[in-house]
Amino acid sequence: HEGGEYVTLTDILGAEDAFGDMDFKVAGTRDVITALQLDTKLDGIPASVLGAALMQARAARLTILDVMREAIDEPGEMSEFAPRIITVRIPVDKIGEVIGPKGKMINSIQEETGAEITIEDDGTIYIGATDGTSAEAARSTINAIANPHIPEVGERFLGTVVKTTTFGAFISLLPGKDGLLHITQIRKLHGGARIDDVDSVIKVGDKIQVEIREVDDRGKLSLVPVEVVEREAAGEDLGGDDHRPRERSDRSGDRGERGRGGDRDRGSDHHRTRQRHRESGNS
Repeated sequence: HEGGEYVTLTDILGAEDAFGDMDFKVAGTRDVITALQLDTKLDGIPASVLGAALMQARAARLTILDVMREAIDEPGEMSEFAPRIITVRIPVDKIGEVIGPKGKMINSIQEETGAEITIEDDGTIYIGATDGTSAEAARSTINAIANPHIPEVGERFLGTVVKTTTFGAFISLLPGKDGLLHITQIRKLHGGARIDDVDSVIKVGDKIQVEIREVDDRGKLSLVPVEVVEREAAGEDLGGDDHRPRERSDRSGDRGERGRGGDRDRGSDHHRTRQRHRESGNS
């Protein structure tokens, strides 16, 4: 600004900063401005001057974008090894579940994934991680708690054994969602051999790839090892199924009905014979 006249210069180097009265930085896309930064040595700047500066900055921005597009038509994918911060939105009433009692859940997520997690009061969660794998692992765990996925038949999971019983093992698929791997399915992993102690072949903490075979009316999940599914699909007979007693055939049931019916008929004949005998005696 000199002699009542304003002149706006455009560059991308900042060489005029020391000599100018205003430093005005504008960043954005073809359609919108995403950031502004203004330093001025003057007591005030007319709105018309600022408006003209914005239009001048837009023309310069579009020129730069055209040059960039000639070199690369779209942004490249971020390296999976690059640090990042990602955002997840959850319902406000789910914040407590993500944090857990005394912070147990959120601390567990951070320890297992290596990510740093910050939760805002409006349900916005910021996940900071040194690589993409850690960030995605944390995001998946948080979504499983706050935006749960309902498992369906045929889906496969890498589950963790959380409990063993005499009839099988319970496998954790998602936070708060377990399924039963019945002992008959475990036997198939061991050639159909009898298993007297489940803990001798599968232990708490073991990881196992499983497929959901059935979801009952109460939402209980029945699981089968993926290895068993694939080997049976290839035609292998793995054994391990229960040997249950056969039900009686219809023919045996018919014989029983005929036997009981015959007894009733004979009883009726006998009753009628006695009745006729008494009538004869009275006459």
